[in-house]
Amino acid sequence: MNAMCEAISKIGVVPVIKLNHPERDAAPLARALCAGGVPVAEVTFRAAGAAKAIAIMKAECPDMIVGAGTVLTSEQVDEALAAGAQFIVTPGMDPDLVRYCQIKDVTVFPGCTTPTDYHSAYKLGLEVLKFFPAEQSGGLAKIKAMSAPFPMFKVMPTGGVSLKNLADYVSSPLIAACGGSYMVTADLIDNNKWDEITELCKKSVQIVKEARG
Repeated sequence: MNAMCEAISKIGVVPVIKLNHPERDAAPLARALCAGGVPVAEVTFRAAGAAKAIAIMKAECPDMIVGAGTVLTSEQVDEALAAGAQFIVTPGMDPDLVRYCQIKDVTVFPGCTTPTDYHSAYKLGLEVLKFFPAEQSGGLAKIKAMSAPFPMFKVMPTGGVSLKNLADYVSSPLIAACGGSYMVTADLIDNNKWDEITELCKKSVQIVKEARG
């Protein structure tokens, strides 16, 4: 794995964030995540102002790894990179978009759940794939099945991951890290429950540590 993949894998969990009010929430959220031992964030372009949120989080916590999620176009890649994004996550396997990210020399995690997706990723020389939506697509059982013909990949499952099944995922050597929104729900963010976010992050870090031995 490259240095970015290694850094994310070492943390073990990636909060998947939708921020409706980046000017208000991005800075305290960044501090809460870092305080909980999870200095990484995937800020999704499902909400307007994602690029602004990325820039604010990087300014508030310069050592934090901040990337962009739900990226659908090359224009969004450019916008994210201009804001300081360090990795790109796409919901599906778009070879053209992956190649664009490679030209821009930024790590990209495309959403892959089928043999066709995996084969495309193999031809593109990728190492770590986003497995999305994880639980709805067969979860760890399918990830293990897919590893038979494609043993070269590590996987970052996202979708349906929670404190209840996090250990099951991260205990597998196939898993680089897990993406999740359970520690950054709309309720927690909108109601400024920063301490609760920090505690959920701490619990997640402990689960990862114990599961990986």
